[in-house]
Amino acid sequence: MKRKKIYNPDSDEKVNDRRVFGGNPTGIFELNNIKYQWAYNLWEMMLNNTWFPKEVDMTRDVNDYKNLTEAEKKAYDKALSQLIFMDSLQTNNIIDNINPYITAPEINLILVRQSFEEALHSQSYAVMVDTISQNSAEIYDLWRRDMMLKHKNDSIAAVYTELSTNPSEHNLIKAFFANQILEGIYFYSGFTYIYTLARSGKMLGSAQMIRFIQRDEVTHLVLFQNIINTMRKERPDLFTETLKAEVIAMFKEAVKLESAWGKYITEGQILGLTNEIVEQYIQYLADDRLSSVGFEKIYNVSNPIKWVNDFAKFNDQKTNFFEATVTNYSKGSLTFDDDF
Repeated sequence: MKRKKIYNPDSDEKVNDRRVFGGNPTGIFELNNIKYQWAYNLWEMMLNNTWFPKEVDMTRDVNDYKNLTEAEKKAYDKALSQLIFMDSLQTNNIIDNINPYITAPEINLILVRQSFEEALHSQSYAVMVDTISQNSAEIYDLWRRDMMLKHKNDSIAAVYTELSTNPSEHNLIKAFFANQILEGIYFYSGFTYIYTLARSGKMLGSAQMIRFIQRDEVTHLVLFQNIINTMRKERPDLFTETLKAEVIAMFKEAVKLESAWGKYITEGQILGLTNEIVEQYIQYLADDRLSSVGFEKIYNVSNPIKWVNDFAKFNDQKTNFFEATVTNYSKGSLTFDDDF
């Protein structure tokens, strides 16, 4: 599988001939002619969701962090370190590893936007770290020192590394699923823990920052779900029994890793997040993501912490959940179930 040409004047590809990958694009963004309308719709949604980290008031978090229990502080630091890794990984992965093989310009457009948003999230975490930590290097270096975290990071990066070292159609499809898993499962123990603090009136600025970040991540999740569902129609030959088995194994591994991580950072000491609830919530998310791309559910469990949805959503909200500050300046709204 070859990377697309960035300039290809000899191409005579028509709009209906476009392919997610394997096409022959000119390199020109002819956005008046769109094949994948869902991609352009998502592009406009992402533009409408534009925000900047320094708009979030983190003032109260300084004192809140000082008053957290030691268990709460450790969990906060570990959750933040994990989130830093994943958005760092994605910023590079999307541009360097995925986009070079995508041959539909309207999809190139939103992948570039996603990479920008992942970089923006990295800035968001820097704001959070600088606000609450007297030694920010400790949080940034945690991935080197905490073997549980490093093991999880290594596992997440493995499929992306496989694509970079052996770029094949099979490995690209697997990378699409790996992106769906990262955006739709791997972030959620950290998100949920910070929402749990906010639910008890602590670290409200951090929770607000996570809400903005999660709103972006939902669009990224929808992006890869749409890519996968488009590929099922465009290249059904690639969805072999071997691929399906590998995808199921990837999801099971993600549930195992994220459940273990959630239990590790909370240590059964965080009010409302028992080990059983953490595991069931991750299983619920996996089932939801699987069903959205045409796979059968594995776990068949209900959402044990539905209140998290109220913290995370912006849809139809005029004020946020703690200070009645206007936050929904986006012209659009999106849920996990939206399909373009």
